[in-house]
Amino acid sequence: MRKQALSATARPLYRLSPPPASVSHTATPPRQRAAPRRMMRFLRRARLLPLLRGLSSTSAAEAAPSLPPPRPSAGRRVVVTGLGAVTPLGRGVGRTWDRLVSGGCAVRALAAEDLRLPGDAAATGRTLEQLPSRVVAAVPRGKGEAEFDEEEWAKGNKSVSGFIAYALCAADEALRDANWLPMEDEKKERTGVSIGGGIGSISDILDASQMIIENRLRRLSPYFIPKILINMASGHVSMRYGFQGPNHAAVTACATGAHSIGDATRMIQFGDADVMVAGGTESSIDALSIAGFSRLRALTTKYNSLPEAASRPFDCGRDGFVIGEGCGVMVLEALDHAKERGAKIYAEIRGYGMSGDAHHITQPQNDGRGAILAMKRALDQSGLHANEIDYLNAHATSTPLAYLSDPVPSGTMIKTGTLDLNYN
Repeated sequence: MRKQALSATARPLYRLSPPPASVSHTATPPRQRAAPRRMMRFLRRARLLPLLRGLSSTSAAEAAPSLPPPRPSAGRRVVVTGLGAVTPLGRGVGRTWDRLVSGGCAVRALAAEDLRLPGDAAATGRTLEQLPSRVVAAVPRGKGEAEFDEEEWAKGNKSVSGFIAYALCAADEALRDANWLPMEDEKKERTGVSIGGGIGSISDILDASQMIIENRLRRLSPYFIPKILINMASGHVSMRYGFQGPNHAAVTACATGAHSIGDATRMIQFGDADVMVAGGTESSIDALSIAGFSRLRALTTKYNSLPEAASRPFDCGRDGFVIGEGCGVMVLEALDHAKERGAKIYAEIRGYGMSGDAHHITQPQNDGRGAILAMKRALDQSGLHANEIDYLNAHATSTPLAYLSDPVPSGTMIKTGTLDLNYN
């Protein structure tokens, strides 16, 4: 369509020629005559006239000097050199891993203080009783070694909310694990941040709404907006360490963490950065979030009296997921950069694939086409064959609807083109 439009006239688009003398025409009003002149001034300031000369027509394109091609992708290999985590199992990668492999469970009963509601205890108790789902996977808070101390990471900064504090903590662990805390401006300029989130700080939105209802608008904090913006997690991490590379924040629900890591990988591959701090963060255990997901029938309700049995994503008796919170961060780095500084390497990111179901807001397609496309594209980019894949990490929503439409029940096969994966 653009090609047809650009080749429809032999004159450049920016050139204003009078009509032939033999053609009668009505005089153009002064205001309409001024419009092209304003456009010309804008194009000169934006330095777009040479580009239009090259694109306005075939003859003009041939006559105009050819523009150099854009810089090609660097095509660099990307590796993981640092890890950081704040999870319901504890603060830190080591603590989380130890509890995970030892069979520890972080799911517990929902408490009144988890709801983060202003007002008296009686009102909070009534709200708690109305919630259909009363089990959570909350980050342990406190001053202990494996606990998360929000005051330590907020440090009096009124623009830091829960999900931002989690990101600051996990990013610090990952950067120290990677031994990457550069002081030189050149290295800071080549380091970026890509940390996304799903819904940000709903509790702060709820508090602000209550102030409006109670006619206390003047008491609304000037830091309210910075506290709820998803991109402020990446922003605060970059400000703390002075990273001036790409600053990015994906907001794609459950795919946010994967997209943040994949997008950061491509930024390194393209040469926009040498190092990227990438991951996802969420702090959504509050009354409104739990009520909203409950109304969506996404949360488990059968196991309120038995929290440790509530999370069962592959069980035929599953009835929803357990709402949780936390943050996971990786330090991604160009392979040549990591080798040059002698960094330890955990893994290499070989491929990244994306797709959309284009089907329903929550229900996947019955044939699993969307998930298959994403995996196929990741495999195609990786240069690996499907039989070289040792592990599939399933996106298990735990909902009955997902069970009915699960395209790959345990023990079956995915087959599509080059994709042929055992799913066990």
